[in-house]
Amino acid sequence: MNVDVKIQMLNFFFEVFNFIFLVLGVSVCGIGLWILFDGGSLLNVHASVCADELRIVGAGLILIGLVVFAVSIIGIVGATKEIRCLLLVYMGLLIALVLGQLFVALLLLINRDTIEQSLDQTVDRIIFWYGGHNRTDTLMDRIQRYEGCCGRMGPSDWLLNSFLLNLTNQDLLPCSCFNSSRPAINSPWCSERQNLTGPVYGVGGGSFEQGCKQKLVDWLQENLLTVVTMDTALMLIQVVQFVFSVYLYRALGSRTAAKVPQPGEQSDLRGQNYAYVDQDNADLY
Repeated sequence: MNVDVKIQMLNFFFEVFNFIFLVLGVSVCGIGLWILFDGGSLLNVHASVCADELRIVGAGLILIGLVVFAVSIIGIVGATKEIRCLLLVYMGLLIALVLGQLFVALLLLINRDTIEQSLDQTVDRIIFWYGGHNRTDTLMDRIQRYEGCCGRMGPSDWLLNSFLLNLTNQDLLPCSCFNSSRPAINSPWCSERQNLTGPVYGVGGGSFEQGCKQKLVDWLQENLLTVVTMDTALMLIQVVQFVFSVYLYRALGSRTAAKVPQPGEQSDLRGQNYAYVDQDNADLY
């Protein structure tokens, strides 16, 4: 195959995979930003209990996403302008990226049980301070309402709420714990007992008996699996990119070497006698 045709084909496939590489990198960066800064996410609330692991993972994902963007630009410039030095830098950065992604993936897998245990502590803390007036309370209500569950292990967990501990009659649950409810204007609490309802508390009917622990564990596992899957896909793309980079680097080197005159060719040129004059042509002068 002609070297120029080979370089064009390698450039095409290189840019296709580089685009996929860039998209995945931006997605990984987005996940990192979500982990660190989404105040309405349980992961963000959870980070206050399991701070070190999740913050390292979130910061690591953001760093990887930014580096992927920079590396992609270097690769595009190196391939388009056919600069072999930039291709070498690109391959070196790919190796560093793979090592960084392995670290993040292993950190998630190794600390999976620790993160799961601290998730229980996070939910217990939300239940204790629940008052229905902040983002964590709204998040807990959303989980209970849409997942059809109540408390972490069951409705009895709400007996440990700081507000209910000060009441003589504790037959109250968040309105989100009921199949159907009619909340009061200024209270997130509902009860099935008619003598407790009215202007102070709302009316609830059919409380959920199942706790939210398994739902939360499943949710956490799905999120961890999503992060690890995207991390693995990014590493596979990087391996493919590295292979294309090596072949492109070698093809550019082969074309450069073909353009350089060989030593034998140079000596032949030097050996030519440019002083020789054809006698037949000399008679014309």
